[in-house]
Amino acid sequence: MTPGDHGARIEPIQPPGWAAPSGYSNAIAVSGATKLVFVAGQVAWDEKKQLVGAGDFARQFEQALANVVACLKAAGAEPTALVRLTIYVTDKRQYLAAAKEIGGSYKRLVGRHYPAMALVQVAALLEEGALVEIEATAAI
Repeated sequence: MTPGDHGARIEPIQPPGWAAPSGYSNAIAVSGATKLVFVAGQVAWDEKKQLVGAGDFARQFEQALANVVACLKAAGAEPTALVRLTIYVTDKRQYLAAAKEIGGSYKRLVGRHYPAMALVQVAALLEEGALVEIEATAAI
């Protein structure tokens, strides 16, 4: 088990006999949490609510994830408190094509902490031009 930011214990769960996942956890158990933080879907907006990285999936992913991290920090949490990420994309092929850049951004912003994750392809996102949206849950 690894400690979260304020005493929460975050433990990756691996069912016996399953192959180890790469870049995510199949499940996360949390104990001792004093607060849960639910981060709304974040797109690649800057602080002025302007979309950055028009047409650039990797850049939009990095900005959306940076926005998640900023919300966590505002709540008094570090990225290691993440227990769940849901990533919505408009084109999974763009995600796969940018996987190496996405991995680099993820490691710079979150490190090697991998919460339970889901990737969902959607027809469109509400913000015009947005290619990715990320929502999160953290336990602190």
